[in-house]
Amino acid sequence: MSSVEAAERRYRAPSSELAREVLVHGPILRSVLAKRLGLSLATLTRLARPLLDDGLFVEVTEELDGAMGRPAKPLDVRAEARQFLGVKLTGDTAVAVTTDLRAAEGRRAERPLPSHELDDVVAVIVELAGELANEQEFTAIGISVGGQVSDNRVIDRAPFLGWRGVPLADAVEARLGVPVMVENDVVALAAAEHWFGLGRGFSNFAVLTVGAGVGYGLVMHDQVVSTSEAGLGLGGHFPLDPTGPLCFLGHRGCSTAMLTIPSIRAQVEVALGHPVSYAEVLEMAAAGQPVALAVLRAAGTALGRLIAAVANLAMVEHVVLAGEGLGFLDIVRGEMDAAILADRDPEAARVDVLLDPSGFISWAQGAAAIAIQRTVDTLAAGG
Repeated sequence: MSSVEAAERRYRAPSSELAREVLVHGPILRSVLAKRLGLSLATLTRLARPLLDDGLFVEVTEELDGAMGRPAKPLDVRAEARQFLGVKLTGDTAVAVTTDLRAAEGRRAERPLPSHELDDVVAVIVELAGELANEQEFTAIGISVGGQVSDNRVIDRAPFLGWRGVPLADAVEARLGVPVMVENDVVALAAAEHWFGLGRGFSNFAVLTVGAGVGYGLVMHDQVVSTSEAGLGLGGHFPLDPTGPLCFLGHRGCSTAMLTIPSIRAQVEVALGHPVSYAEVLEMAAAGQPVALAVLRAAGTALGRLIAAVANLAMVEHVVLAGEGLGFLDIVRGEMDAAILADRDPEAARVDVLLDPSGFISWAQGAAAIAIQRTVDTLAAGG
Protein backbone atom coordinates (compact mmCIF):
# COMPACT_ATOMS: atom_id res chain seq x y z
CA MET A 1 0.00 0.00 0.00
CA SER A 2 1.38 3.40 -0.98
CA SER A 3 1.74 6.22 1.54
CA VAL A 4 -0.99 8.16 -0.26
CA GLU A 5 -3.36 5.18 -0.06
CA ALA A 6 -2.59 4.78 3.63
CA ALA A 7 -3.34 8.44 4.21
CA GLU A 8 -6.65 8.05 2.41
CA ARG A 9 -7.60 5.17 4.67
CA ARG A 10 -6.74 7.21 7.76
CA TYR A 11 -8.62 10.23 6.51
CA ARG A 12 -11.42 10.04 4.01
CA ALA A 13 -11.76 13.75 3.19
CA PRO A 14 -15.46 14.57 2.81
CA SER A 15 -16.64 16.96 0.17
CA SER A 16 -17.03 19.61 2.87
CA GLU A 17 -13.28 19.56 3.58
CA LEU A 18 -12.56 19.86 -0.10
CA ALA A 19 -15.03 22.75 -0.41
CA ARG A 20 -13.42 24.51 2.55
CA GLU A 21 -9.93 24.27 1.10
CA VAL A 22 -10.96 25.59 -2.30
CA LEU A 23 -13.14 28.29 -0.72
CA VAL A 24 -10.29 29.59 1.43
CA HIS A 25 -7.27 28.93 -0.79
CA GLY A 26 -8.58 28.85 -4.35
CA PRO A 27 -7.78 29.10 -7.12
CA ILE A 28 -5.59 26.14 -6.23
CA LEU A 29 -3.88 23.49 -8.32
CA ARG A 30 -5.21 19.98 -7.91
CA SER A 31 -1.77 18.66 -7.06
CA VAL A 32 -1.43 21.19 -4.24
CA LEU A 33 -4.94 20.48 -3.05
CA ALA A 34 -4.36 16.73 -3.08
CA LYS A 35 -1.23 17.17 -0.99
CA ARG A 36 -3.01 19.39 1.53
CA LEU A 37 -5.78 16.83 1.98
CA GLY A 38 -3.57 13.75 1.77
CA LEU A 39 -5.40 12.36 -1.26
CA SER A 40 -4.49 10.89 -4.60
CA LEU A 41 -5.34 12.94 -7.66
CA ALA A 42 -7.83 10.27 -8.70
CA THR A 43 -9.71 10.52 -5.40
CA LEU A 44 -9.59 14.30 -5.53
CA THR A 45 -11.07 14.28 -9.03
CA ARG A 46 -13.86 11.97 -7.86
CA LEU A 47 -14.70 14.23 -4.91
CA ALA A 48 -14.57 17.39 -7.01
CA ARG A 49 -16.79 16.15 -9.83
CA PRO A 50 -20.16 16.62 -8.03
CA LEU A 51 -19.10 20.09 -6.94
CA LEU A 52 -18.20 20.99 -10.52
CA ASP A 53 -21.46 19.55 -11.82
CA ASP A 54 -23.41 21.52 -9.22
CA GLY A 55 -21.73 24.77 -10.27
CA LEU A 56 -20.10 25.33 -6.87
CA PHE A 57 -16.60 24.74 -8.31
CA VAL A 58 -15.15 26.03 -11.55
CA GLU A 59 -11.96 25.29 -13.44
CA VAL A 60 -10.06 28.49 -14.12
CA THR A 61 -7.48 29.50 -16.70
CA GLU A 62 -4.90 26.84 -17.38
CA GLU A 63 -1.57 27.08 -15.62
CA LEU A 64 1.50 24.89 -15.73
CA ASP A 65 1.37 22.43 -12.86
CA GLY A 66 5.00 22.34 -11.74
CA ALA A 67 4.45 19.25 -9.64
CA MET A 68 3.03 17.22 -12.54
CA GLY A 69 4.86 18.87 -15.44
CA ARG A 70 1.76 19.30 -17.55
CA PRO A 71 -0.94 21.93 -17.96
CA ALA A 72 -3.60 21.88 -15.26
CA LYS A 73 -6.78 23.77 -14.47
CA PRO A 74 -6.81 25.11 -10.92
CA LEU A 75 -10.03 24.71 -9.00
CA ASP A 76 -11.87 27.68 -7.60
CA VAL A 77 -15.23 28.39 -6.02
CA ARG A 78 -17.85 30.17 -8.09
CA ALA A 79 -18.41 32.81 -5.45
CA GLU A 80 -21.67 34.08 -6.91
CA ALA A 81 -23.19 30.59 -6.79
CA ARG A 82 -24.70 31.23 -3.37
CA GLN A 83 -25.97 34.32 -1.57
CA PHE A 84 -25.92 35.02 2.16
CA LEU A 85 -27.27 37.71 4.46
CA GLY A 86 -25.25 39.02 7.38
CA VAL A 87 -26.86 41.11 10.11
CA LYS A 88 -25.10 42.98 12.92
CA LEU A 89 -27.26 43.99 15.88
CA THR A 90 -26.32 46.86 18.17
CA GLY A 91 -28.35 48.38 20.97
CA ASP A 92 -30.23 50.64 18.56
CA THR A 93 -29.59 49.51 14.98
CA ALA A 94 -29.57 46.49 12.68
CA VAL A 95 -27.10 46.64 9.78
CA ALA A 96 -27.35 44.05 7.00
CA VAL A 97 -25.29 43.13 3.94
CA THR A 98 -25.61 40.53 1.25
CA THR A 99 -22.48 38.58 0.40
CA ASP A 100 -21.28 35.89 -1.93
CA LEU A 101 -19.51 32.69 -0.92
CA ARG A 102 -16.36 34.61 -0.02
CA ALA A 103 -18.15 37.17 2.15
CA ALA A 104 -17.63 39.95 -0.41
CA GLU A 105 -20.12 42.73 0.25
CA GLY A 106 -23.04 43.16 -2.13
CA ARG A 107 -25.96 45.32 -1.11
CA ARG A 108 -26.38 46.90 2.30
CA ALA A 109 -29.14 48.45 4.38
CA GLU A 110 -29.83 49.38 7.97
CA ARG A 111 -32.82 50.03 10.20
CA PRO A 112 -33.24 51.48 13.69
CA LEU A 113 -34.61 49.10 16.31
CA PRO A 114 -37.97 50.41 17.57
CA SER A 115 -37.46 48.50 20.82
CA HIS A 116 -35.53 45.57 22.25
CA GLU A 117 -38.57 43.29 22.24
CA LEU A 118 -37.80 40.08 20.35
CA ASP A 119 -40.75 40.46 17.98
CA ASP A 120 -39.68 43.99 17.07
CA VAL A 121 -36.06 42.99 16.41
CA VAL A 122 -37.14 40.00 14.31
CA ALA A 123 -39.49 42.24 12.33
CA VAL A 124 -36.60 44.58 11.50
CA ILE A 125 -34.44 41.65 10.34
CA VAL A 126 -37.30 40.43 8.16
CA GLU A 127 -37.68 43.92 6.64
CA LEU A 128 -33.95 44.06 5.87
CA ALA A 129 -34.04 40.63 4.26
CA GLY A 130 -36.96 41.73 2.10
CA GLU A 131 -35.26 44.95 1.05
CA LEU A 132 -32.02 43.22 0.09
CA ALA A 133 -33.54 40.14 -1.54
CA ASN A 134 -33.26 39.55 -5.26
CA GLU A 135 -34.06 36.65 -7.54
CA GLN A 136 -31.39 34.52 -5.84
CA GLU A 137 -32.52 33.00 -2.55
CA PHE A 138 -30.46 33.35 0.60
CA THR A 139 -28.64 30.12 1.41
CA ALA A 140 -28.37 31.10 5.07
CA ILE A 141 -28.46 34.12 7.36
CA GLY A 142 -25.84 35.00 9.95
CA ILE A 143 -26.53 37.36 12.86
CA SER A 144 -23.84 38.74 15.14
CA VAL A 145 -24.33 40.45 18.46
CA GLY A 146 -22.13 41.76 21.24
CA GLY A 147 -22.79 39.08 23.84
CA GLN A 148 -22.71 35.40 24.72
CA VAL A 149 -24.25 32.89 22.34
CA SER A 150 -24.80 29.14 22.68
CA ASP A 151 -25.10 26.58 19.88
CA ASN A 152 -25.35 29.34 17.26
CA ARG A 153 -29.00 29.59 18.27
CA VAL A 154 -29.63 31.31 21.58
CA ILE A 155 -28.39 34.66 22.86
CA ASP A 156 -27.54 33.89 26.46
CA ARG A 157 -26.54 37.43 27.36
CA ALA A 158 -26.49 40.65 25.32
CA PRO A 159 -26.10 43.75 27.52
CA PHE A 160 -26.70 46.25 24.68
CA LEU A 161 -30.08 44.65 24.08
CA GLY A 162 -30.89 43.69 27.65
CA TRP A 163 -31.37 40.07 26.54
CA ARG A 164 -30.87 36.79 28.38
CA GLY A 165 -31.83 33.40 26.98
CA VAL A 166 -33.38 34.73 23.77
CA PRO A 167 -33.90 32.10 20.98
CA LEU A 168 -33.17 34.50 18.15
CA ALA A 169 -32.27 31.93 15.48
CA ASP A 170 -35.54 30.03 15.94
CA ALA A 171 -37.56 33.25 15.83
CA VAL A 172 -35.98 34.48 12.58
CA GLU A 173 -36.15 31.05 10.92
CA ALA A 174 -39.85 30.85 11.72
CA ARG A 175 -40.42 34.10 9.79
CA LEU A 176 -38.06 33.63 6.85
CA GLY A 177 -37.76 29.86 6.40
CA VAL A 178 -34.00 30.13 5.90
CA PRO A 179 -31.28 28.57 8.10
CA VAL A 180 -30.05 31.10 10.66
CA MET A 181 -26.83 31.11 12.67
CA VAL A 182 -26.14 33.49 15.57
CA GLU A 183 -22.66 34.25 16.94
CA ASN A 184 -20.76 36.65 19.14
CA ASP A 185 -19.69 39.55 16.94
CA VAL A 186 -15.96 39.37 17.66
CA VAL A 187 -15.88 35.59 17.12
CA ALA A 188 -17.72 36.10 13.84
CA LEU A 189 -15.32 38.82 12.74
CA ALA A 190 -12.30 36.66 13.63
CA ALA A 191 -13.78 33.85 11.53
CA ALA A 192 -14.27 36.22 8.59
CA GLU A 193 -10.71 37.52 8.84
CA HIS A 194 -9.42 33.96 9.08
CA TRP A 195 -11.14 32.59 6.00
CA PHE A 196 -11.58 35.63 3.79
CA GLY A 197 -9.80 38.64 5.24
CA LEU A 198 -6.46 39.88 6.47
CA GLY A 199 -5.82 36.72 8.50
CA ARG A 200 -6.17 34.44 5.50
CA GLY A 201 -3.16 32.12 5.39
CA PHE A 202 -2.20 32.66 9.04
CA SER A 203 -2.64 29.79 11.50
CA ASN A 204 -2.25 32.07 14.52
CA PHE A 205 -3.30 35.69 14.90
CA ALA A 206 -5.35 38.03 17.08
CA VAL A 207 -8.17 40.42 16.26
CA LEU A 208 -8.71 43.66 18.18
CA THR A 209 -11.76 45.82 17.56
CA VAL A 210 -12.32 49.40 18.65
CA GLY A 211 -15.63 51.22 18.46
CA ALA A 212 -18.46 51.42 20.97
CA GLY A 213 -16.45 48.86 22.93
CA VAL A 214 -13.17 46.98 22.70
CA GLY A 215 -13.22 43.39 21.44
CA TYR A 216 -10.59 40.67 21.40
CA GLY A 217 -10.59 37.53 19.25
CA LEU A 218 -8.00 34.85 18.71
CA VAL A 219 -7.19 32.26 16.05
CA MET A 220 -4.85 29.49 17.18
CA HIS A 221 -3.74 26.43 15.23
CA ASP A 222 -6.01 27.43 12.35
CA GLN A 223 -9.11 27.50 14.58
CA VAL A 224 -11.10 30.44 15.92
CA VAL A 225 -11.05 30.31 19.71
CA SER A 226 -14.64 30.34 20.93
CA THR A 227 -15.58 29.53 24.50
CA SER A 228 -18.60 30.02 26.74
CA GLU A 229 -17.00 33.27 27.94
CA ALA A 230 -16.80 34.84 24.50
CA GLY A 231 -18.94 37.93 24.71
CA LEU A 232 -18.09 38.85 28.29
CA GLY A 233 -15.84 41.63 27.05
CA LEU A 234 -12.76 40.14 28.67
CA GLY A 235 -10.49 42.39 26.60
CA GLY A 236 -12.55 45.46 27.31
CA HIS A 237 -11.11 46.34 30.69
CA PHE A 238 -7.43 45.47 30.32
CA PRO A 239 -5.38 48.03 32.32
CA LEU A 240 -3.35 50.31 30.05
CA ASP A 241 -2.76 53.67 31.75
CA PRO A 242 -2.72 54.09 35.58
CA THR A 243 -3.28 57.83 35.15
CA GLY A 244 -6.05 57.54 32.56
CA PRO A 245 -9.78 58.31 32.87
CA LEU A 246 -12.34 56.03 34.49
CA CYS A 247 -14.56 53.72 32.48
CA PHE A 248 -18.25 53.30 33.27
CA LEU A 249 -17.39 50.48 35.70
CA GLY A 250 -14.84 52.58 37.56
CA HIS A 251 -11.65 51.05 36.11
CA ARG A 252 -8.95 53.65 35.66
CA GLY A 253 -7.18 53.71 32.31
CA CYS A 254 -8.56 50.39 31.03
CA SER A 255 -9.02 49.68 27.34
CA THR A 256 -12.65 50.82 27.43
CA ALA A 257 -11.69 54.10 29.11
CA MET A 258 -8.82 54.80 26.74
CA LEU A 259 -10.02 53.57 23.35
CA THR A 260 -13.78 53.56 22.87
CA ILE A 261 -15.65 56.23 20.94
CA PRO A 262 -17.91 57.20 23.88
CA SER A 263 -14.94 57.62 26.22
CA ILE A 264 -12.87 59.64 23.76
CA ARG A 265 -15.82 61.92 23.10
CA ALA A 266 -16.53 62.32 26.81
CA GLN A 267 -12.96 63.32 27.60
CA VAL A 268 -12.97 66.03 24.96
CA GLU A 269 -16.46 67.22 25.89
CA VAL A 270 -15.53 67.63 29.56
CA ALA A 271 -12.44 69.65 28.64
CA LEU A 272 -14.24 71.88 26.13
CA GLY A 273 -17.52 72.19 27.98
CA HIS A 274 -19.80 71.32 25.07
CA PRO A 275 -20.87 68.20 23.12
CA VAL A 276 -18.76 66.99 20.18
CA SER A 277 -19.13 64.14 17.73
CA TYR A 278 -16.38 61.62 17.16
CA ALA A 279 -15.85 63.00 13.66
CA GLU A 280 -15.37 66.46 15.18
CA VAL A 281 -12.79 65.10 17.62
CA LEU A 282 -10.83 63.66 14.71
CA GLU A 283 -11.08 66.91 12.75
CA MET A 284 -9.92 68.98 15.71
CA ALA A 285 -6.98 66.69 16.42
CA ALA A 286 -5.92 66.72 12.78
CA ALA A 287 -5.95 70.54 12.93
CA GLY A 288 -3.76 70.49 16.04
CA GLN A 289 -6.40 71.37 18.66
CA PRO A 290 -4.50 70.63 21.92
CA VAL A 291 -7.22 68.85 23.91
CA ALA A 292 -8.37 66.56 21.12
CA LEU A 293 -4.80 65.82 20.10
CA ALA A 294 -3.77 64.95 23.66
CA VAL A 295 -6.70 62.57 24.09
CA LEU A 296 -5.98 60.80 20.81
CA ARG A 297 -2.26 60.56 21.50
CA ALA A 298 -3.06 58.83 24.76
CA ALA A 299 -5.41 56.51 22.87
CA GLY A 300 -2.71 55.70 20.32
CA THR A 301 -0.25 54.82 23.07
CA ALA A 302 -2.86 52.73 24.87
CA LEU A 303 -3.69 50.79 21.71
CA GLY A 304 -0.01 50.08 21.16
CA ARG A 305 0.28 48.76 24.72
CA LEU A 306 -2.77 46.54 24.19
CA ILE A 307 -1.38 45.15 20.95
CA ALA A 308 1.94 44.39 22.61
CA ALA A 309 0.21 42.69 25.54
CA VAL A 310 -1.81 40.48 23.21
CA ALA A 311 1.28 39.58 21.17
CA ASN A 312 3.29 38.87 24.33
CA LEU A 313 0.70 36.73 26.10
CA ALA A 314 -0.82 34.88 23.13
CA MET A 315 2.57 34.66 21.37
CA VAL A 316 1.20 35.75 18.00
CA GLU A 317 3.03 37.86 15.42
CA HIS A 318 -0.02 39.12 13.52
CA VAL A 319 -2.73 41.39 14.92
CA VAL A 320 -5.71 42.51 12.84
CA LEU A 321 -7.28 45.82 13.87
CA ALA A 322 -10.90 46.46 12.94
CA GLY A 323 -13.87 48.55 13.98
CA GLU A 324 -15.44 51.91 13.36
CA GLY A 325 -13.33 53.68 16.00
CA LEU A 326 -9.93 53.36 14.37
CA GLY A 327 -10.01 56.72 12.60
CA PHE A 328 -7.63 58.15 15.20
CA LEU A 329 -4.80 56.01 13.79
CA ASP A 330 -4.51 58.36 10.82
CA ILE A 331 -3.34 60.94 13.34
CA VAL A 332 -1.47 58.98 16.02
CA ARG A 333 -0.11 55.87 14.29
CA GLY A 334 3.36 56.87 15.47
CA GLU A 335 2.30 56.73 19.12
CA MET A 336 0.85 53.27 18.63
CA ASP A 337 3.98 51.93 16.92
CA ALA A 338 6.27 53.40 19.59
CA ALA A 339 4.24 51.83 22.39
CA ILE A 340 4.36 48.40 20.74
CA LEU A 341 8.14 48.58 20.54
CA ALA A 342 8.45 49.81 24.12
CA ASP A 343 6.46 46.88 25.51
CA ARG A 344 8.09 44.14 23.42
CA ASP A 345 11.36 42.34 24.10
CA PRO A 346 14.01 43.78 21.74
CA GLU A 347 14.66 40.30 20.37
CA ALA A 348 11.01 39.44 19.81
CA ALA A 349 9.64 39.34 16.28
CA ARG A 350 8.12 42.53 14.95
CA VAL A 351 4.35 42.58 15.39
CA ASP A 352 2.61 42.63 12.02
CA VAL A 353 -0.30 45.06 12.51
CA LEU A 354 -2.96 44.75 9.80
CA LEU A 355 -5.69 47.36 9.51
CA ASP A 356 -9.13 46.38 8.22
CA PRO A 357 -10.48 49.59 6.65
CA SER A 358 -14.06 48.42 6.18
CA GLY A 359 -15.27 49.97 9.43
CA PHE A 360 -18.66 49.10 10.87
CA ILE A 361 -19.83 47.09 7.88
CA SER A 362 -17.18 44.44 8.63
CA TRP A 363 -19.34 43.31 11.56
CA ALA A 364 -22.19 42.36 9.25
CA GLN A 365 -19.79 40.64 6.86
CA GLY A 366 -18.49 38.66 9.83
CA ALA A 367 -22.01 37.48 10.53
CA ALA A 368 -22.37 36.35 6.92
CA ALA A 369 -19.04 34.53 7.15
CA ILE A 370 -20.35 32.50 10.08
CA ALA A 371 -23.34 31.47 7.98
CA ILE A 372 -20.99 30.48 5.15
CA GLN A 373 -18.74 28.42 7.40
CA ARG A 374 -21.55 26.68 9.21
CA THR A 375 -23.21 25.58 5.98
CA VAL A 376 -20.18 24.26 4.10
CA ASP A 377 -21.46 20.69 4.53
CA THR A 378 -24.78 21.62 2.94
CA LEU A 379 -23.07 23.52 0.14
CA ALA A 380 -20.80 20.60 -0.63
CA ALA A 381 -23.79 18.28 -0.76
CA GLY A 382 -25.42 20.54 -3.34
CA GLY A 383 -28.05 21.84 -0.93
